[in-house]
Order: sequence, then C-alpha cells, then structure tokens
Amino acid sequence: MFGYILPDKPELKIKEYELYRAYYCGVCRAIKRRHGNIPRLTLTYDITFLALFLSALVEKQPDYQDFRCILHPMKRRKMVSSSEILDYAADMNVLLSWLNLRDKWQDEKSKAARAGMFVLRRAYERVKAEYPEKSRMINEKLGELARLEKDKCASIDQAAEPFARLMEELICHPLVCTDKKIEALLRRTGYHVGKWLYTLDALDDLEEDIKNKSYNPFVYEYNYQGGDIKEFRSSLLDDAEFLLIHTLSELARCFELLEFKRHKNIAGNIIYLGMQKKTEAVLGRRNCIERPVQGIGN
Repeated sequence: MFGYILPDKPELKIKEYELYRAYYCGVCRAIKRRHGNIPRLTLTYDITFLALFLSALVEKQPDYQDFRCILHPMKRRKMVSSSEILDYAADMNVLLSWLNLRDKWQDEKSKAARAGMFVLRRAYERVKAEYPEKSRMINEKLGELARLEKDKCASIDQAAEPFARLMEELICHPLVCTDKKIEALLRRTGYHVGKWLYTLDALDDLEEDIKNKSYNPFVYEYNYQGGDIKEFRSSLLDDAEFLLIHTLSELARCFELLEFKRHKNIAGNIIYLGMQKKTEAVLGRRNCIERPVQGIGN
C-alpha cells in the first residue's frame, strides 16, 4: 500500500478526527494482539481507511475504550475496540506488507526487504492460512502486475488493472457484502480506489523511476527517449490529471450510492477532500477537482 488515502484534517471537526484516529489506533492494537509488536510498524493510512470505511457500512455500532499509547503516554486516547472488521484490516495489512517486501526483494534484491520478510513470515503464514482464497486471489493479481511490469506494459490503464482488481477483492468483507447488489457496488468502489492509488503512485514516482531505470507505465506509454525529465513529466500532466479526476469521479458515484450507518462525513472527507488534495499535490496543481461535500451526514 502507498499511504496516500488520508483525511483533510482541517475540514474535520475535532470529534471526527478523534474518531478517525481511534480507528488507526484500533487497527494498530489489533495487529499487536494478533501478530505482535513489530508488524505494527507496517500499518498504513490506506488500511485505516479500509477499517473505517467497512465499519461505517455494517449495522453493529463499534465500541470505544480509552487507553494510553506507548508513544504518547501523557494523554489518554480513544480507540475502537476489537471487532471482526478491525481484525480483518490488521490481517490484510500484514498480508500486503509481506507481499510488498517480497516484490522488493525479487525486483531490487533489497536486503532490508529480505529482513522484513523474515520478521513478518510467521504472521504472513497465519493470515494466509486464515484467508486462503483471498490470499490466493491477491497473490494472483500481484503476479499479473509483475508480468506486466516485466513486459514493459505501455498502457497506464492496463498496468493499473491488476492493482484495481486487488483492491476490489480487499474491500469485500462478508459482513458488508450481504447481497449481490451491495457486493457489486463495493467491488466498483474498491476498483476505483485501486486504480487511483496505482496511477497516482506511478506519477509520483516518475522522476525517481526514470533515474533508477525502474519500470513506470508513463515512461512507456508516452515514449520517453531521454532528455529533460521535468519537461517530459509536464508534457503528460494533462492526460494524467484527466485520468485521476475521472477515477475519483467514478469513486464519488459509488460513494453516493452506498448506505452508511455512521461516519459518512469522515469517509466523505477522505474521498472528496483528502484524495483530492493528494492528487493536487502530486500533480503540482491546486483546485484541479471541484467537488462539493455538502449534504454528507454523520
């Protein structure tokens, strides 16, 4: 995961930001309880979004408790108590972290990645045993992505497809997918989140990938032949912006069709404002997307 899915903190009420942070702390504690302390270091904001988003769609009201974080011992914080969805988010964080380290080891022979794989191995095997089908499908999509990258795929849409399908699978939890209509809508939601993540990350890493001679779909789709990297990046920004905006617009359509039981304003803040701001930051532009947030309730 990439860590791009964040709320726009200034636009949240204090109590809303505390609720968001309670989910972050809840997933962190779930990782500790299920897999130990070291895997907690892999927790990403993207997985926090997954936990909050799925919890917002189920009937059961989450429980909260006060606790003291070892990193902030002077102040008591709120935390979402253990739940099936928090446990699921914790397990998926471990699964994706280990697979990401494996890919870095295979692609870059990174010794740090190899060490991380060793540390997370037992946790990964437990998650793989508990979710064999989901693990198989996620591995399959990452394998497709690796093949596309090895073949120097010259289409950003095609290159993003496996990761979009991976997120489609990740977001489907039995507690939420209560019928085929809801599952289809959730899959569309996950698909657009995944496509946005992959595309934004490719654009964000473009200059570094060119310098390191690493695969990047923009390099091959727009036929980079050397020369000034910043000029090359500028030449494709309009197309990249269109693709990212279109993907966020499709995600917004899905958001508006979902039936939230709670936290709709926080989820809306992340989708309409937080992801928008990340898009603008990577593009180096401001106000590239005009989407109102009015009408989103708690």
